[in-house]
Amino acid sequence: MHCPYCFHEDTQVIDSRETEDNAAVRRRRECEKCGKRFTTYERVELLDLMVVKKDGSRQAFDRQKLIAGIRRACEKRPIPTEKIERAVDEIERELRGMHSTEVPSKVIGDLVMKKLRGIDPVAYIRFASVYRSFKDLKAFERELDKLKDE
Repeated sequence: MHCPYCFHEDTQVIDSRETEDNAAVRRRRECEKCGKRFTTYERVELLDLMVVKKDGSRQAFDRQKLIAGIRRACEKRPIPTEKIERAVDEIERELRGMHSTEVPSKVIGDLVMKKLRGIDPVAYIRFASVYRSFKDLKAFERELDKLKDE
């Protein structure tokens, strides 16, 4: 494993444990050259999921794209990276548990909305405003009212 800081080839595993949901192995590593520490995750490679977009086109499921979208919604919020990773793990597990390897993008968006609602209301509203393409202030207010009612 290459060090992400100095790109040295030799790193040492300091600690290794399974994630809470047993979906991956988390390893703490230390670079033998620069001494910096970092975390890696080892996951089983599963069948490729295909995302069916609104226009009918298909593209391979991209876990990093999902993480980036959730991180964008959570920007400047007190949400630990581990919580975002856990949410993405849960979403991906649900997607892979479905009967088809082709998943409509709407299903993914709805799962993200559900997870963000439980994590942080501000992040939820941020994501909803983009995902649902609020056209006006009334649509935004309706979503806020739904959140308040819960």
